[in-house]
Amino acid sequence: MKKTSQFTDAEQQTFARKIRTPEEIRELLGAPPRTDKAIMCHGTFDLVHPGHIRHLIYAKSKASILIASLTADLHIQKANFRPFVPQELRAMNLAALEVVDYVVIDENPTPLENIRTIQPDYFAKGYEYNKGGLHPKTKEEKDVLDSYGGEILFTPGDIVYSSSHIIESEPPNLSVDKLHALMQAEGVSFSQIRSTLEAFKQTSMHVVGDTIVDSYTYCTLIGGNTKTPTMSLRFDSQVDFVGGAGIVAKHMKRAGADVLFTTVLGNDPLKNFVINDLREYGVRCDVVEDPTRPTTQKNLFTTQGYRMLKVDKLDNRPISDKVLDHFSHSISNTKADAVIFSDFRHGIFNRTTIPVLTAALPERVFKVADSQVASRWGNILEFQGFDLITPNEREARFALGDQDSTVRPLALELYKAAHCKCLMLKMGERGMITYREPSPQVRAFFTVDTFTTNVVDAVGAGDALLAYATVSLVASKCIVTASILGGIAASLACERDGNTPIDPDDVFGRLDHIERQVNYQ
Repeated sequence: MKKTSQFTDAEQQTFARKIRTPEEIRELLGAPPRTDKAIMCHGTFDLVHPGHIRHLIYAKSKASILIASLTADLHIQKANFRPFVPQELRAMNLAALEVVDYVVIDENPTPLENIRTIQPDYFAKGYEYNKGGLHPKTKEEKDVLDSYGGEILFTPGDIVYSSSHIIESEPPNLSVDKLHALMQAEGVSFSQIRSTLEAFKQTSMHVVGDTIVDSYTYCTLIGGNTKTPTMSLRFDSQVDFVGGAGIVAKHMKRAGADVLFTTVLGNDPLKNFVINDLREYGVRCDVVEDPTRPTTQKNLFTTQGYRMLKVDKLDNRPISDKVLDHFSHSISNTKADAVIFSDFRHGIFNRTTIPVLTAALPERVFKVADSQVASRWGNILEFQGFDLITPNEREARFALGDQDSTVRPLALELYKAAHCKCLMLKMGERGMITYREPSPQVRAFFTVDTFTTNVVDAVGAGDALLAYATVSLVASKCIVTASILGGIAASLACERDGNTPIDPDDVFGRLDHIERQVNYQ
């Protein structure tokens, strides 16, 4: 349970004073028997809806003091992407209700321990827990109550509303509220986030990975062939972008970091395009030329806003021993603060090369891996013991062979299997969930919703997140700040077509917008 000092002075005076530990509530109530009877309700309270309100009002009608107990995020297993609202914000929602006297976040999987500690005179349950006989878990609660003379009460069953149904059918947009609650709980301010952005200029990055040229070919539909299912398109224009690990390097350089980029390219015109583009952005290039393979190109044909076809020019053969030696030497001699392995499984990274390249990493550097390989033969778990990994949900399921688990247990299992210090699991339109090593001061995980206002092209969002999150972690050592800045960068990338680096001024602008929303301006 976080101390109430995490809240502002104004909040302390209104509702935060109600949020207490079980021990504090027991001391305030005193031991039974009491003149002022106390009743306790327990639940998830993911969204406080009319059914909850009626349950709470009924409970308060039976005693002088109402204690609302809510399940901590860690123990909520049902449904995917749950809880929808993090525990600190759920506690605030309950504390803001006049009918509620105290709120406790239950860090245990069941309310049994807190019932023993607080010893309420009554424990209120919904009617469904007594329908058709006493539920086994309710029997356990009743046994604890009986041990000191407490009593269980069941509220009337005339109305039931499902939080899960509301959330799954049309989830409300609580991204700003959830972010505000997270920042308060973790002691992170907007000024600190801005200071981290400013500190990007003091960092140095070494990106290692597969370069991809992303080509967008724009066409006009002329017609179709009557004899075969062939569409006829007129070529209008083509725009080329440096993508793959190359755009990660460009994001980082635009953000302010000093960047070295090690990659392999073919001996073709696209090689010159890549090198010239990166140098124009100020990225230092460490390029190995391999005349036996082409520079990877992925050409997307678009007409009237519809994506018709993608044609890839590539060779996914493993790099030669000579090229591998060059990469290993470059990595082992790096002067950068962080080394980022950006894996698209186009020759550089495989089961043979990954152990060699990982062994070349100096002990002092911050080690990051991103493996966008869910549709190819690759696995994020091949990168063991890194400081940060940033897979998406599909890649996590691919790595673990798990299509059934809900996201949070899936993320925890991947975090443990990778032996990493930090995991940012990308969840698309749901934002991200971050896992880190827990301590008495911090929780094991937290979520950050997406900040996207209008999705145009979500393909490059992961690269932007990887870049800004990594530089943030090196600059601030704060995983919360890194998750926020990474999420903002990803959202900005979604709102534009093509792979273009995210400018820190745009991140500052989005931060300003979010802060105004937090302050109701």
